[in-house]
Amino acid sequence: MNILLTLDRNYILPARVLLASLCINNPGEQFDVYIAADGFTDGDHENLRRLLAHFHARYHTVTIDESWFSGAPTLRYYSRAMYYRLLAGRMLPEHLHRILYLDPDMLVTGKIRPLYETDMGENLYAACIHRGIVDLSTPVNRIRLSTYETEGYFNSGMLLMNLARIRSLVFPQVIFDYVKENRALLVLPDQDVLNGLYGRHILALDEQRFNYDARKYREYLLSSSGEHDRNWVMENTVILHFCGRKKPWHSGYRGRFSMLYRHYMQLTDRYD
Repeated sequence: MNILLTLDRNYILPARVLLASLCINNPGEQFDVYIAADGFTDGDHENLRRLLAHFHARYHTVTIDESWFSGAPTLRYYSRAMYYRLLAGRMLPEHLHRILYLDPDMLVTGKIRPLYETDMGENLYAACIHRGIVDLSTPVNRIRLSTYETEGYFNSGMLLMNLARIRSLVFPQVIFDYVKENRALLVLPDQDVLNGLYGRHILALDEQRFNYDARKYREYLLSSSGEHDRNWVMENTVILHFCGRKKPWHSGYRGRFSMLYRHYMQLTDRYD
């Protein structure tokens, strides 16, 4: 299975924890991990390569061609790195037909193969909509991004990518033009672009299994009439996503799953 991460040096620690959790909870699987990194040193690459070697996973660096971004506009505090997951079809080797993108602020707590082998049909991506009990963001985003026909607003933290279709239908200049034309409306630029341009070509997956927002435990519990408690999460959730500014590797974090994350941090330290 092919895994893609895009990150800079500030996210090496959580990337290590994510990759360790992926491998620990999927014994016997063979992973090819592709890293598109900004500002990495040779030592940073060796850090992740050495970790993956413990699990017999293969490490690949993604070469970034500067010329690809000659026409790319940037927004406020967002750099060209925001385009990396959108341009995955161009950046990754041609022989890859499918890859699973994961944000580094995630934990993989279950078997990933059922997700990876999802029948995507002709869709470009499979992803999850963070709905909540009352999904106020979806109608607002449909108006803001003119995506009236889409099922909802997709979170881009987990993206199963149909690379063959992406290479046929996703073009850098179309993305750059969309950003230029809508820069005043874009709040989360890469996620907004994904929804605005390609929302009709995304297969919706179960968020509580494949992109569980760790901030929303009480909402999930209430919406499931109390069924989706912590035991349910441990038995059924495959990917926990620590969305938002507060992160579980920061001191003082008191989120519902902080101890679980600390547990995986300690497990990861064993592979130094």
